[in-house]
This record gives sequence, structure tokens and C-alpha cells, in this order.
Amino acid sequence: MITECTEADFAILKDQLGRIPRGVVGIAARSTSGEPLVVATAPRLEDGTPFPTAFYLTHPAFVTECSRLEASGIMAEWSAELAEDEELAASYAKAHTAYLATRSEIGKTAGLAEVEEIKDYSAGGMPTRVKCLHALVGHSLAAGPGANPIGDRAISFMTDVPTQAGAENASAEASE
Repeated sequence: MITECTEADFAILKDQLGRIPRGVVGIAARSTSGEPLVVATAPRLEDGTPFPTAFYLTHPAFVTECSRLEASGIMAEWSAELAEDEELAASYAKAHTAYLATRSEIGKTAGLAEVEEIKDYSAGGMPTRVKCLHALVGHSLAAGPGANPIGDRAISFMTDVPTQAGAENASAEASE
């Protein structure tokens, strides 16, 4: 669920990124302490630029871990796996379709018409390759476990990242 981005959130975002991100329409994921992890962004920025990244990862620990994983070369391995594993590919294609629908809803909520230039493009390489773990992890954190198999997988390899609000309950429910 996307929540309001308050003035306090904007101050935290500025501290996290060194700037205020463009096109923020709300906070898409928070830590258990309430700190923003991911912002939801409008599909068209104020200057008219199409912006396909609906879920922008902001928390420095998650950003660092995504960069570490990307530098390891794991994205090429996972892209190859997508080409060979039909079940994974189908799940990833489903994530792509859901991402497009959610981004369209974010745009409608922000009072924007469909952004034709990006209507078939999601983020992170979906639906056929792994291009940007930052985008895929942002999607997983915003949409929840099971929404994006590659984003979920990347999160499972991360250490020293904050717990997402609601994730502590999901973990307990999954183990029951």
C-alpha cells in the first residue's frame, strides 16, 4: 500500500539520496521503524519526461546490497536461468504485467493519462532479462513477497538491511 510522503519523509529521502527524488507520489515500502525504503513515482515527471520506474529504491543499505549483487555477475546467471526455466519465466512475466498495471494505477491516482511511450515497458529488464536489481528489489518491497521472483531472490541474498514493515508478520505466518 502506498502511503503519504510527509515532510519528515522528504527530509529522510534527501538524507538517503543526497537529493529529493523526482515525481514522488508516496512511500511504497517502509522499514519497521517507519523509514522509507521505496518511493512510488509518477510515470510522467513534472517536466513531461516519461519515467518507467514506479518503485524507486531509496534506502542506502538496500541500494548497497543491490550494487554488491550486481557487481558479482549474478544478473547474467539469473537471465540465463530465465531463458531455461519456464516456471521462473512465467512468474517473472506475471511480475512484469502486474508492474505495468500498478504503474498505470499510480498514474491515474496522480491524475495522469496513460503514458504511451512506456506503456509496454516495466523496469529492471522484465519480462525477459535481469537488468537492474535496484528496480526489481524496489518492486518486491513495494508489492510484497511473491510479486517478483527475481527481486525476492535478490533480497534473500542480502545482509544487514532493515526489516520491512509487515515482513515480520509475513515471516511468522509463512512458518506456521
